[in-house]
Amino acid sequence: MHTSAASAPSAATDTAPAAPGRKGRLPLLDVLRGVAILGTLGTNIWIFTDAHGEAGPLVGTAATDGTAFGAVFELLANGKFLSMLTVLFGVGLAIQFRSFEKRGHRWPGRYHWRALFLFAEGTIHFTLLFAWDVLMGYAVTAVVTAWLLNRSRRARHAVMWTALGVHLAIMGLVTAAMAAGPNNAAEHDPEIAALYASGSWWEQVQFRIDNLLVFRIEAIVTFPLLVFLFLLGVRLFRAGAFGADEAGRRLRVRLAAWGLGIGLPLNLAAMLGPDSLFFLERYAAAPVVMLGYIGLVGIAVDRVTERARRGPLTASLESLGRTALSGYILQNLLASALCYGWGLGLAAKFGESAWLAPVLWLGISAVMLVGSRLWMRRFSTGPVELIQKTVLR
Repeated sequence: MHTSAASAPSAATDTAPAAPGRKGRLPLLDVLRGVAILGTLGTNIWIFTDAHGEAGPLVGTAATDGTAFGAVFELLANGKFLSMLTVLFGVGLAIQFRSFEKRGHRWPGRYHWRALFLFAEGTIHFTLLFAWDVLMGYAVTAVVTAWLLNRSRRARHAVMWTALGVHLAIMGLVTAAMAAGPNNAAEHDPEIAALYASGSWWEQVQFRIDNLLVFRIEAIVTFPLLVFLFLLGVRLFRAGAFGADEAGRRLRVRLAAWGLGIGLPLNLAAMLGPDSLFFLERYAAAPVVMLGYIGLVGIAVDRVTERARRGPLTASLESLGRTALSGYILQNLLASALCYGWGLGLAAKFGESAWLAPVLWLGISAVMLVGSRLWMRRFSTGPVELIQKTVLR
């Protein structure tokens, strides 16, 4: 299924107690958002290159292609960047809350309008472009989490850990059902394959609408995980995990050590185990690895900061992070146009080639990194973020 930006994370001013970057932003958050967008594409690209397109996860054919490339992408990307993006939404929510407090405004105030606008953006994105959109689920989760920010810390922690417990129980039940049930092999559906190989854009839109519920199943089943990760993002932000001070650096080292030290062995064991462990790999082990990724990226950014000179990759990731919502939509638009029949149809022509997905990921990633950096030289925010800001002003 899809992995995969309350206002978009990049729309909030990243203020924090410790050494903010220019214009009050925390550069690490922007870099993390950029990494999360590229990582989201690293999983989604296998959906676009699958013969069944967006329906691939439903018929069991769009995980990866079983090659060495696919195994590497699965180990490094599957579920990790969906979790990272979700945590960063929680961070954005905490930033919005702090901004309201500093201005003396009542929370959540107009914030629910931001969430409603995000839901509308997600609905349009889902309908016109990509069935595994995450924005709709994030908007609903943002409303719930925003209400919790007015409650006590004890109440938030109770909800946070209860949500995690419910999520793990659901994943355990799903895993047990898969292990006990028949071993259903992937099924080729000629009609669906023809839709994505030669069907029109409008026919794909109708297909998404007709299968709305099944395409929304990931957001429904993993809603407790979304709540947990949103609240975890709030907690990490308030603990100073993204600050530029010594306490933040120490916390990032701990996140890297524990997240990678525990998460990677668990993830690898689930990958090498029976197919019934897929949900535990993607929705249980992957979020642990994600914490390690946050720590690892933080350590890298700290070293760049110590040199007092950003390289082109860091600067481009930061620009992409500041245009995260636009980048998320753009990557899906580009991948659709390249892979589906209404565009270049590369999935039908070269879908059996092991190189197609990695090459498309590299190419689209390069376009987004270069494009976002050029865009940010002239504008202060991304195009979709600018529309959102204008409408909600």
